[in-house]
Amino acid sequence: MITDMRVGHGYDVHRLVEDRLLILGGVTIPHETGLLGHSDADVLTHAVMDALLGAMALGDIGKHFPDTDERWKGADSLKLAEAVRELVTKDGWSIGNVDATILAQAPKLAPHIPKMRENLAKALKIPLERISIKATTEEHLGFTGEKLGMAAHAVCLMLKSI
Repeated sequence: MITDMRVGHGYDVHRLVEDRLLILGGVTIPHETGLLGHSDADVLTHAVMDALLGAMALGDIGKHFPDTDERWKGADSLKLAEAVRELVTKDGWSIGNVDATILAQAPKLAPHIPKMRENLAKALKIPLERISIKATTEEHLGFTGEKLGMAAHAVCLMLKSI
């Protein structure tokens, strides 16, 4: 029987620059630019982690993996997501589902979404059908539409049973 539910929302944004890999949901995507950040700058995985942490009122990824700490320089965000999963699922909580949207004008992300879903499901130890990832453009508007950066939103449901 479910005794408690919590919803979390996460948002992340990173600038696109040359000479960086473009990594989303743990997938390296061929592109002329990549995302700038202290870790691998995986904007999708960061938004998912923030949603999970937010649902449990545990702050954000900056609190747990600050960019002032050299341990996280170049870190694999999927490994960080595994640590977040351990943190948020203690005390009997489980991840009900995750729904995320990537905002990017280019490249086309649809071919990469199945692998992103697999990677996140594995890192979070939840069934694939509980992970939804979508991608959209912003019709050439704003910083994502002008190809200056990418952003991602994520929501999650956390459940606790007796």
